[in-house]
Amino acid sequence: MPKPVPARLVALAARPLALAALLFALAGCAGFGLHDSPNVDVVGMEPMPGEGMETRFALKLRVQNPNETPIEFDGVFVELDVRGSKLASGVSDSKGVVPRFGEAVITVPMSVPLGAMIRQVLDLASGERIRTDYRIRGKLSGPAFGGHRFESSGQLQLPEGLLGPSRHGLLDP
Repeated sequence: MPKPVPARLVALAARPLALAALLFALAGCAGFGLHDSPNVDVVGMEPMPGEGMETRFALKLRVQNPNETPIEFDGVFVELDVRGSKLASGVSDSKGVVPRFGEAVITVPMSVPLGAMIRQVLDLASGERIRTDYRIRGKLSGPAFGGHRFESSGQLQLPEGLLGPSRHGLLDP
């Protein structure tokens, strides 16, 4: 029959293991987060050719990094809400780096489904403003794990013809 291990010996062996686990957890926290989210603003929208009844445009985003370490990204996902309704979404497999305390402009091709386009055209036709509220949310995917999520809101000027024919043409008899 094997001899039982004294409790004191077990306690002495457990302390270094617990300390190692604590240090590993702290190192993991330092590597995975405790960073400020990037600031992301819409700085441009340009129409692009679409397929069939789809509308597409290039959304230009200015990404500002308020952190002491650069943000490496390997892919971008964005959703755009206009006047409280989802208008478009887009993805890009672009890669890059936003420097520490720096900024970069990223272009993401966006797709507007037919239903969203009709809803926005009707909303815009009922009012006279082309300047409208927006909200974006998305993610800069990291090269390995995780990434940096962002959310921003503001006002934007919709380019003429972005959502189809001129509003005035829809209202004229």
